[in-house]
Amino acid sequence: MTAVAERRRKGRTPFRQRRRSAERIAALGVEMDLVRPEEVMHHVTEAVENGRSWCIANHNAHSVYLSQRDPEFAAFFDTADVIELDSTPIIFFTQLLGLHSRPFHRCTYLDWREHFWSLAQRNRWRVFYLGGEPGVAARAAERLTQGYPGALISTRHGYFDMSPEGAENEAVLAEIAAARPQILFVGMGMPRQEIWLLQNRHRLPPCVVFSVGAAFDYEAGVQVAAPRWIGRIGFEWLFRLAVDPRRLFHRYCVESWFLLAPAARDIAAAARAGRLFKRRNAMGLSPRKDGAPA
Repeated sequence: MTAVAERRRKGRTPFRQRRRSAERIAALGVEMDLVRPEEVMHHVTEAVENGRSWCIANHNAHSVYLSQRDPEFAAFFDTADVIELDSTPIIFFTQLLGLHSRPFHRCTYLDWREHFWSLAQRNRWRVFYLGGEPGVAARAAERLTQGYPGALISTRHGYFDMSPEGAENEAVLAEIAAARPQILFVGMGMPRQEIWLLQNRHRLPPCVVFSVGAAFDYEAGVQVAAPRWIGRIGFEWLFRLAVDPRRLFHRYCVESWFLLAPAARDIAAAARAGRLFKRRNAMGLSPRKDGAPA
C-alpha cells in the first residue's frame, strides 16, 4: 500500500468517516471522490489549522481523456488526497451506472470560490497563485483583495521553464517558499499544472495545494465564467465552446469520442452487476420498493 493510500485510511474526522466507504467511485477508467464543495472546505480548513500538506485534484472529461494518453499526468491523481468531480455530464453518467452520485457533488473552483475566500478573509490565510499570463494573476489578486482584504495573496505568472532543477523552476520554488503559503493554487492548465505538481510537490512548504486551471483568469476578467445554473444542468461546456471555439473545439468535439470505449465497458459492467439505471443511496445500497435501503 502506498503512503498516500495509507494516509487516506487514517486520521479521518467523523465528518468524513460517516461517508468514506462509498465516497470514492471509479468510472471511465479513473477514480473520483463524491464530495460537496462545503466538505472540501471543511478539510481544507482542518489541514491549514494542523499545518498539513493536502492536495485537491479534479476530474472532468478533458482530464479523463488526458489520463488515457499521458502516464505522468495520470500518476498525479495517485498522489492527490481528494479528487473532485468537475463535470455534470459525468455525474449524469455515473447515475446511469447506478452509483450514488448527485448533482450537488459537482465541485470546482467556481462552485466553492465564495466560501473559500470568506474563509481566507476570516482566517487571514496566506494564498499563493501560480499561473496565468504575466500580469493576469496580479490583477486578479487586486480585485480579490478589494472584496476580501483579510486574505494575503501573492502571485507569480505561469510562463517559465519548468524543467526539474532548471534555473527558472528553482526561482519559482524559492518564491513560493519565501511566501510561506497556507494555500497554493496552481493554474497553468492541464496537463502542465498536474505534471509540475507531481514533479515538485515534495519540495513545497506544507500547504493545501489545488490544481485550478483558469481560476484567476476568471477573477481578472480575462475569461468569462458560465453562470452557475448552466453548469448545474450540464451545459457549461457548450457555453465555453461558444465563447472560445478555436481553443476548445478539439476538447469538446473530438476528445469526447475517445471516451465511448471506457463508457461502454462501464455500462456493460453495471449491467452485469444489475445496477444499471438503479439509483443508489450514499451507502452504495439500492433502495427497496418500500423506500427503505435494501
